[in-house]
Amino acid sequence: MPAASFPPPAREPGRAAQPGGGPRLDGPAARGGPGRHYKWIALSNTTLGVLMATVNASILLIALPDIFRGIGVNPLQPGNTSLLLWLIMGYIVVTAVLVVSFGRLGDMYGRVRMYNLGFAVFSVFSVMLSLTWMHGTAAALWLIVMRILQGVGGAMLMANSSALLTDAFPSDQRGLALGLNQVAGIAGSFIGLVLGGLLGPVEWHLVFLVSVPFGAFGTFWAYWKLRELGVRRPSRLDWWGNLTFGIGLIALLVGITYGIQPYGGHTMGWTSPFVIGTIAGGAAMLVLFCFVETRAAHPMFRLGLFRIRAFTAGNLASLLSSLGRGGLMFILIIWLQGIYLPRHGYAFSVTPLWAGIAMLPLTAGFLIAGPLSGWLSDHFGARPFTTGGMVVAAGSFLLLERLPVDFVYWQFALILLLNGAGMGLFASPNRAAIMNSLPAERRGVGSGMSATFQNSAMVLSIGIFFTLIIFGLASSLPSTLTHGLAAQGVPAAAAAKLAALPPVAVLFASLLGYNPVRTLLGPVIAHLPPSHAAYLTGRGFFPSLISPAFSQGLSIAFDFAIAACLIAAVASLLRGGRYVHDEHVPAAPGAMAAVAAPGATQPSPQANGRATARAQSGNDQADAARESPGANRWWTAARPAG
Repeated sequence: MPAASFPPPAREPGRAAQPGGGPRLDGPAARGGPGRHYKWIALSNTTLGVLMATVNASILLIALPDIFRGIGVNPLQPGNTSLLLWLIMGYIVVTAVLVVSFGRLGDMYGRVRMYNLGFAVFSVFSVMLSLTWMHGTAAALWLIVMRILQGVGGAMLMANSSALLTDAFPSDQRGLALGLNQVAGIAGSFIGLVLGGLLGPVEWHLVFLVSVPFGAFGTFWAYWKLRELGVRRPSRLDWWGNLTFGIGLIALLVGITYGIQPYGGHTMGWTSPFVIGTIAGGAAMLVLFCFVETRAAHPMFRLGLFRIRAFTAGNLASLLSSLGRGGLMFILIIWLQGIYLPRHGYAFSVTPLWAGIAMLPLTAGFLIAGPLSGWLSDHFGARPFTTGGMVVAAGSFLLLERLPVDFVYWQFALILLLNGAGMGLFASPNRAAIMNSLPAERRGVGSGMSATFQNSAMVLSIGIFFTLIIFGLASSLPSTLTHGLAAQGVPAAAAAKLAALPPVAVLFASLLGYNPVRTLLGPVIAHLPPSHAAYLTGRGFFPSLISPAFSQGLSIAFDFAIAACLIAAVASLLRGGRYVHDEHVPAAPGAMAAVAAPGATQPSPQANGRATARAQSGNDQADAARESPGANRWWTAARPAG
């Protein structure tokens, strides 16, 4: 039976009802209806896509030493630091820049179509990464370019997965669905750490190849099973908006990336004219972008959505939460690999794997709290869980700050479990509240906007955390390092040269699982007495040397994370009660004209065309009402639903 013969809901003109509760367009892709169990098919497929994208975002962190050894590049040599940073950050930057555009394209041409294409693009460039045959700088540049193009596929997946789930699930089940989906995303970040540690030492190509079977399976499964249920409207691309947004955000994120690298005689590059110019230019372009969007006939960034209180408060809280935890993974890895694990008998070469394993309690906390809080928020609203989750996360950062650098592991694990639980309490209800607040036809672009804030905040958080740690190291590390090396017979000139190295070199050596002293002293080691050389390159010298300075920087970084989480808690508290857009917005004028009533005589094609035009006109009027200054004001848009 054609889908158009089902009775239409009053609030969705020109669309048939569907069991999952979301609207859909009639069309060949949706004939026969999605079926009773379709929502679970959509959940399992999108969860696979998000899991694959986030695993690949973090798998490099632990496998980087094996990759650089495999291609014959020393990332700590002058000039190679940029290769290291772009291999880590390129994927994150491109997803942050493109998710809004791909969400908008999903609204225009179909979310399932964009999602399927994302699976295919991601899989193709995973294969290209695993086929790297070059060596040296050429190989590193190849990996960076392929990684960026892989990120294009990842952006397509991230931009449309939440919108697909919101289309498929009714409003009273979206918290659970989006909770499970987001749990997969966070869990993927930490699963990637363990996978990188396991596969990298075996064969570094496997780090990229591991996602290919899942990508191929997901591509065919999505093409075969997913159906277009979303509201799709003909529109035009906002070229000027895309251009100004892309240039502005790329410039801003590039400036942050280069800001943590040394410049001239400075420990970091924040005073570099290039960094200042790119950040200032990027900010100016984003201001111009906002002006362009207020004038565009079909804007890509729907600024009118910020009049919806639940959408604005949810995204502000998400941005602050990402600022608080974005750089946490890097700092914990450096803490574990550079100080804790060597002090407890682990060779530097195996610390990447064990650092990933040591952080598993963080994932466990998220896995426990995420789905549960999502399910509860469907019944009691998001506000108590998002606010409480951020308070719990702030408390866990305070406990981490109170830990000694050489901690007792079970205490560290319990605090990580608490941190993961706090983030899980927050993430699932917050995501569901954001998606529930959106009009059906804006879910793609709204999801992309939300992902942009989150991903951009992750990059900014990495820059902030590294900067705070480096400031802490720069205050005392050079003098401590000079005296420590001289006491072990290192020539004064060599000791002074090593102490003059920017602290970021020490951090990167720890991040890569290298023996920092052996790597940075190089051939000087061979000229020292064997007992002194063994002590300097052993597991005790470097961790003991760096601990006081690192602890100082760590405290400042955790203070920043606490502040970000507490402000996020306040933003969550101000979101208002449970708000579902479809339950608060009346039907558009002319809605019933677009679809023939059940049992009525089928109209002629000409009548159908007139009805469609009337329905489109009604939809446009509804859009104007929704996004006009007098409708859905921020302070009234989120009344409690009973």
